[in-house]
Amino acid sequence: MEKRNLPERPGWRDEARELGFTFADMGGEPYWDETSAYRLTLRQVEEDLEAPCNELHQMSREAVARVIADDEWLTRLAIPAEHWDFVAESWRQGEPELYGRFDLCYDGEGPAKLLEYNADTPTSLYESASFQWLWLEQQQALGVLGPDTDQFNSIHEAMVARFGEIIAAGEEVHFAADAQNPEDYATVETLAWAAREAGLGAHFTDLAQIGLSEEGQFADAESRVIGTLFKLYPWEDMLRDDFAEQLQSSGTRFLEPPWKAILSNKGLLPLLWEMFPGHPNLLPAFFMDEVAAVLSGGTPAARIARGWDVAQSQLRAGHVTKPLFSREGAGVSIFQDGRETASTPDDTYSHHPMILQALAPLPEFDGFHPVLGAWMVGEECCGLGLREDRARITHNLSRFKPHFIEG
Repeated sequence: MEKRNLPERPGWRDEARELGFTFADMGGEPYWDETSAYRLTLRQVEEDLEAPCNELHQMSREAVARVIADDEWLTRLAIPAEHWDFVAESWRQGEPELYGRFDLCYDGEGPAKLLEYNADTPTSLYESASFQWLWLEQQQALGVLGPDTDQFNSIHEAMVARFGEIIAAGEEVHFAADAQNPEDYATVETLAWAAREAGLGAHFTDLAQIGLSEEGQFADAESRVIGTLFKLYPWEDMLRDDFAEQLQSSGTRFLEPPWKAILSNKGLLPLLWEMFPGHPNLLPAFFMDEVAAVLSGGTPAARIARGWDVAQSQLRAGHVTKPLFSREGAGVSIFQDGRETASTPDDTYSHHPMILQALAPLPEFDGFHPVLGAWMVGEECCGLGLREDRARITHNLSRFKPHFIEG
């Protein structure tokens, strides 16, 4: 994997505005940055990213089944007890999933390491699925990239096929997000575009405008009953929301399904390590309250002893602490040699329980640290988006970088 400096396309910002990519610059800094791009080989994509992510996803599904059968794990993952049956039944009924994104540490050598799984409300979808593909085609047409270059990106096509698999043709789907957030709107509009190609009706609705009818059904601002709802709103909030009591009785079908609440928090990471200790694509991870005494020289509890023993060599290199629920690096701290060496000032989520994860230092390319986002649609890995940050912890103003396959 290498980072290659490339000329920008003439007039790309004007084209971005015309296409509705209004957040290509944010906070006075570039968000979409095509002054350089990451080059990967086909072997790296197929063997180091695609195949491992398909395996990680299957492991994650095994983890869901484990949690559904274990009240202790439902408690550990902060699923409100009054919704255990709602979450469990969605899994038992086989309610289908739509998409997710694995965030990985990878430098082109050795196994990619899972940092976290954004399994419920991942954004950066438009730039991954659409705008970077346009970049590839136009750079090939300009002769900047060779005609034999490619990109790991069949996200849109996979989305169209997935909608066709899980929703009957002609059905109406509501896509809900915060109307004031352009990145969130772009994400749901990208999904709605795929849904329309799959022969479905697609309506955008502002999250704040969803209400409850007299019959106890969710409805949009035009009083249309919502039969199927894609919501860019995380399950950890939905299960604690004012309407939480009506989620099950409303009859609405949700994308992502309720069982995604099990995968949408960092507690998945200790669970995966307990189930698959030593897996080459996992980093050792534990709940802080289980290992605090061990870090001070105590003995690990029997339940985590095996995973702790396997983790010793990796933990000596350092560790990271993360809140159970957090977004875009908020509440994350890095520790090395017993001291904190990096942290984010945003403590929005720091009141939640914390996990500890072994440190996988992000590689550095020209002063930036990339994180690879591998996109899952259904149960297949089908694309890649890269973000990079000057900081060692990826923030909300990181830069999105295009990639191409060569060699």
